[in-house]
Amino acid sequence: MRNIQRFFWAYLLGLTGLWLVADLVTWSAPSNFFAWRTVLMQYGGVLAMGVMSAAMVLAVRPVVFEPYLGGLDKMYRLHKWLGISALVISVSHWLLAQGPKWMVGWGWLQRPARGPRPALLDAPVQQFFLGQRGLAEAIGEWAFYAAAALMVLALVKRFPYRHFFKTHHLIAIAYLALVWHSVVLLKFDYWSGVLGPVMAVLMAAGTVSALLVLFGRVAATRKVAGEVAAIRHHASLDVLEVDIQCAGSWAGHAPGQFAFLTLHGDEGPHPYTIASAWTGDGRITFIIKALGDYTRTLKERVRVGDAAQLEGPYGKFNFEGAGRRQIWVGAGIGITPFIARMKALATAPDGKAIDLFHPTSVHDEHALGLMARDAEAAGVRLHVLWSPRDGQLNAQRLSRAVPQWQDADVWFCGPAAFGQALKSGLMSMGMPESRFHQELFQMR
Repeated sequence: MRNIQRFFWAYLLGLTGLWLVADLVTWSAPSNFFAWRTVLMQYGGVLAMGVMSAAMVLAVRPVVFEPYLGGLDKMYRLHKWLGISALVISVSHWLLAQGPKWMVGWGWLQRPARGPRPALLDAPVQQFFLGQRGLAEAIGEWAFYAAAALMVLALVKRFPYRHFFKTHHLIAIAYLALVWHSVVLLKFDYWSGVLGPVMAVLMAAGTVSALLVLFGRVAATRKVAGEVAAIRHHASLDVLEVDIQCAGSWAGHAPGQFAFLTLHGDEGPHPYTIASAWTGDGRITFIIKALGDYTRTLKERVRVGDAAQLEGPYGKFNFEGAGRRQIWVGAGIGITPFIARMKALATAPDGKAIDLFHPTSVHDEHALGLMARDAEAAGVRLHVLWSPRDGQLNAQRLSRAVPQWQDADVWFCGPAAFGQALKSGLMSMGMPESRFHQELFQMR
């Protein structure tokens, strides 16, 4: 989390600094409200296109950034922050553009008299941009309306994922329109300064990313076809265990990583943590909890032999760390990455002392028996906490169960609020924040 927070604020401050440097070169103190409005609109436009371009690049799931930002789950959180920022900044930019016009119409402001712009015969490129201003303003206004509506829909969790998957791609069209709007309306002097090249690179990267989205080429080299090889339904847990046999060449994965699985084209890809260690046989297992409208229907819709598509792997929930002791907390379906890791440790132990806590509200003897078998094979000390019987797990309880907890790295997967409470409790007892690793498994 800290990496993406640092990037987010450094990115906004960096764009602000570049704009200040670029504008100071031609700075003259604004003489009236409309002059100040022009300055602020330029600043808002730079920020809005900067954050939208970064968000568009992250939308194509560039794995090159995973080591620096902490994995795709963190990158999607950053993508969401950038999207919200773009929405807020764009609304402010639009209000600056439209508000004074309304106030002039209401008689609250008087627009300063302006004569016709002189022709720039010795600067044909600038003259061309000046001639496109009206069209660029109109295109930008309608693209803003479309992008704002789509961003709001993306933030509404009640909006079904299958519709979100289809409509969210349309932001790429609005983004391309806003690139043209920005190229034309960005202050011409900026292009020859420090800001122009940076904005050109950002918008070019965003444009390429938008085209990849529109033509369905996102992560095209990371996709393989397969079919459903086996299905196991754990009714008491409301969980479906699905084995996929890859028909193509899967590059392999590390325990703790996830992949996007497409079982039905109308639903699109859904991210699920991989529950099996990689053995090279092309078989991959997912454990899918019935949490949403789609996942609740899978037990009726999925059949052995159905076609499937995998994309990935992604994520940096990789159990790496210099410490010789680890504490794992897999709450509910959050146990999945730990199952994969235990299967890997059974064949390639790493010599670390590991305690696994599994808080659960459902006691399934068969599932817990399989987990206990995996833990024994991996040399992991298992703590099952059935909440009706054992109560809730907290930092104090964890520290009592593992007296050497201060020497351990903690890896958590489960409900975000539970993870944050556990992290806060351990930090209040002296644990450094850097030793608590939490997967942010929310793609919206």
